[in-house]
Amino acid sequence: MKIKAQAVNFNAQDTLLEFLDKKLSKLNQFYDKIVGANVYMKLENTTDKENKTVDIILEIPGDDLVVKKTSASFEESIDLSCEALKKMIIKKKEKVQ
Repeated sequence: MKIKAQAVNFNAQDTLLEFLDKKLSKLNQFYDKIVGANVYMKLENTTDKENKTVDIILEIPGDDLVVKKTSASFEESIDLSCEALKKMIIKKKEKVQ
């Protein structure tokens, strides 16, 4: 799977990118036809503590799965997004069968 990550309004550290790569790679065990993932990490300009947004577009043949989560840390947003994607992948596989 090919992962493209973009950080908006901040510079992403290598540890965050490694965490993202590790989490997204786990999705391959649920569905082996994943082509790639486009990840947009944004630091929102709000006074709210939950200002870190992660958009993930998972490229699957025939369809793209899109998830957007906001929380207090990028790691938490990535976790929530990957959990949602996992559920969507399982649901999609059940629908196909």
